[in-house]
Amino acid sequence: MGLDPRTQRSRSELKSTVGHLTDLATQASSLLASLLLLEGGMFSPSSPPAGLLEKVFQYIDLHQDEFVQTLKEWVAVESDSVQPLPHLRQEVFRMMALAAEQLRCLGASVDSVDSGFQQLPDGQTLPIPPIILAELGNDPKKPTVCFYGHLDVQPARREDGWLTDPYTLTEVDGKLYGRGATDNKGPVLAWINAVSTFRALEEDLPVNIKFIIEGMEEAGSVALEELVRKEKDRFFSSVDYIIISDNLWLTQRKPALTYGTRGNSYFRVEVKCRDQDFHSGTFGGILHEPMADLVALLGSLVDSSGHILIPGIYDQVAPLTEEERKLYKAIDLDLEEYRNSSRVERFLFDTKEEILMHLWRYPSLSIHGIEGAFDEPGAKTVIPGQVIGKFSIRLVPHMNTSVVEKQVKQHLEHVFSKRNSSNQMAVSMMLGLQPWIANIKDNQYLAAKRAIKTVFGTEPDMIRDGSTIPIAKIFQDSIQKSVMMLPLGAVDDGEHSQKEKINRWNYIEGSKLFAAFFLEMAKLR
Repeated sequence: MGLDPRTQRSRSELKSTVGHLTDLATQASSLLASLLLLEGGMFSPSSPPAGLLEKVFQYIDLHQDEFVQTLKEWVAVESDSVQPLPHLRQEVFRMMALAAEQLRCLGASVDSVDSGFQQLPDGQTLPIPPIILAELGNDPKKPTVCFYGHLDVQPARREDGWLTDPYTLTEVDGKLYGRGATDNKGPVLAWINAVSTFRALEEDLPVNIKFIIEGMEEAGSVALEELVRKEKDRFFSSVDYIIISDNLWLTQRKPALTYGTRGNSYFRVEVKCRDQDFHSGTFGGILHEPMADLVALLGSLVDSSGHILIPGIYDQVAPLTEEERKLYKAIDLDLEEYRNSSRVERFLFDTKEEILMHLWRYPSLSIHGIEGAFDEPGAKTVIPGQVIGKFSIRLVPHMNTSVVEKQVKQHLEHVFSKRNSSNQMAVSMMLGLQPWIANIKDNQYLAAKRAIKTVFGTEPDMIRDGSTIPIAKIFQDSIQKSVMMLPLGAVDDGEHSQKEKINRWNYIEGSKLFAAFFLEMAKLR
């Protein structure tokens, strides 16, 4: 039966109204998503995960409080490896045992390798915590990914300026405050969370997984390099890729992948007249004063623009390519925000590219202090009889520590000879660590970029780190496998500070990131 014109018109109007309401709902949904994005400062996935990945993400979201509780239990262990105190060393042992047990509960085979004893300068010896070597799966059809982390922490006391107990994980506005939260207990647990999620869902792990976890990183990774070399043809023989998550993003909001770190050559230059100090009223004006010699030596190292004055020091620096220049241009960095957060009035350079290049891909020289100088309050008319200046040079590819050592010594000897001083001068390199650089076209970097896009809905910043992380170079040289740094923490996490924290969002989304990374790595074979 046909409808009368009035009914047809009503239906047409109703259909138009429904369509209009649908459009409004879509716009409202889009607006809400944008507001949430702006409010949280976070990125939303470009498309919802499907299938297994969706199940994994849902599980992690539903169990995030349990994951935070485990982090709280780990932070509660005062695993300070820096202070050479027996009771603190026992805490590091307890932390390592806790981690080993957690890995065993996942079904991993775990070997806690005895690392012997540490000889301290005062003659005291302390046991070195065991290094954990653990593995899950040995399917030859799957790639094998090895995760490095550490569970020791820097010293922390409430009276140092913490607003909360540093060993009680405290959540304030989505920030999880506590010593070791971001360096490095949180990232280690995020990796374990990703593995445990596949286990809980009774899903096959997409990759073979190995762990190497130490408890002495903050004290110089005592015994680690020796173990890595020893295990090259055993534990590491089947490893295809090595992941380190022990650094931070460049900003508070945007994820990053790190593909390089600077090395470090640390020097001391000593100027000596005699063992005792002098009175300036008795000897001032008739001596070559050691402090004056030292100040002249230190002043000859770098100019006011940050340019190192040691002849030949830039000769080995890798030339800047156009491809690399584009990487710096693409990095998301608000210079004004960066300057304000650093509480610095003005940097040496005015552009984002110049600042990042001088932080990451050019060497820098920093003067750290003078031992033997009068540095207490008040006025003391002393002429130090012996002083020691300390400075370091951050190295970049393709600089070599032995070449830099020779250049520094020749330069200082030349400057000192021109002063015609009767004092004695000696220069020594106390530490020599090479820079590390990775190939960002390696498969695991491509897989990590895809995983970041899946979880955060954005491409990562491709960054370097201006500091030195020796383990990356050790792995690269000893095992000769691809090494990648995949950070989880935001730039304001305050590692080593009195406000160390990891955002709940970074910790939970980081757990998802590692899970997504497993699946992306599985696609490589």
